[in-house]
Amino acid sequence: MTYEQTQDASIQIKVEDYLNLVHRIAHHIMARMPSSVQIDDLMQAGMVGLLEASQKYDATKGASFETYAGIRIRGAIVDEMRRGDWAPRSVHRNARRVAEAIKVLEAQLGRDAKDSEIAAQLDMSLDEYHDILRDSTSARLFSLEETFDEDEPRTAQPALGSPFVGPAEGAQKEALRRSLAEAIRGLPEREQLVLSLYYEQELNLKEIGQVLSVSESRVSQIHSQAALRLRARLTDWQQS
Repeated sequence: MTYEQTQDASIQIKVEDYLNLVHRIAHHIMARMPSSVQIDDLMQAGMVGLLEASQKYDATKGASFETYAGIRIRGAIVDEMRRGDWAPRSVHRNARRVAEAIKVLEAQLGRDAKDSEIAAQLDMSLDEYHDILRDSTSARLFSLEETFDEDEPRTAQPALGSPFVGPAEGAQKEALRRSLAEAIRGLPEREQLVLSLYYEQELNLKEIGQVLSVSESRVSQIHSQAALRLRARLTDWQQS
């Protein structure tokens, strides 16, 4: 059996006790990934995160080991996915085009831009536009906060609200959270619902489709359009 000593000499972490946590997080993320992603790759990355958590956990920071390990496991998986560069650059370019089109249209219209209007602005058919949204979902967000930093690989960071975030970074992330919350409240009702079910209730696209009585493909489109609409409306964060 493998034990890891933490910074508190009175606490020892038995890594084997948390293998189910790696399994649960990896499968949860897998449900959101394209079919080309293999669960073994996610599990391997998650194990790296668990081992790092067992070595770096500091009980004096106020979080339980399971909470901290969950953050590190998820972060390690996300970081590995980003390093793998499995999303074609064209997907990111198209996402930027859509966000820009939404920004221009909504400035002109003074309201939410519709699918057909965005497609027309991009000089493409509605089906072509929906294809872009579908592709964008597979490369989309691991968290809403990452919407503005998606083109560059980066080291996984603790989630918002984690007691392990430094004061300056924590303040910046809290400001982003407030801006995101305000922007989300301004989204069309169905887009708000999809984001809530996906990020807060942690349902996958198929489950959301069952709730809304629409296809999984349609949920994917709504999800991507909501994310890109947020990106268009929060340009200042992308440039900061």
